Amino acid sequence: MAKILMVDDSKTSRKILRGILEEEGHEIIGEAVNGKEGFEKYKELRPDITTMDITMPVMDGLEALKKIIEFDNNAKVIMVTAAGQKTKMVDAIKYGAVEFLAKPFEASQIIGILNKVLNS
Repeated sequence: MAKILMVDDSKTSRKILRGILEEEGHEIIGEAVNGKEGFEKYKELRPDITTMDITMPVMDGLEALKKIIEFDNNAKVIMVTAAGQKTKMVDAIKYGAVEFLAKPFEASQIIGILNKVLNS
């Protein structure tokens, strides 16, 4: 199972995502509340997969994604998006995101995406 870092400024989103991922047997090795903290934790923890919210204070998810990919070209970052962020999703693909999760979370969607990323 995967070691996962969650980066999201919403405590509720992190809690919901943690529940779904841990139920599937994955290990949450860290959490961060903004992109800057997420990048620092990525360097420290070296997760198999990182879930990254796009809209956050201090440093947004796109900026953090760029820094992570610059640091580790093989990083697997799944962007978490809210409805209406199509332009940012296109940018995230350009910057190296491997997949997307949409809020509100659906367990089956998350599990499918995670398995796809792990097996790629």
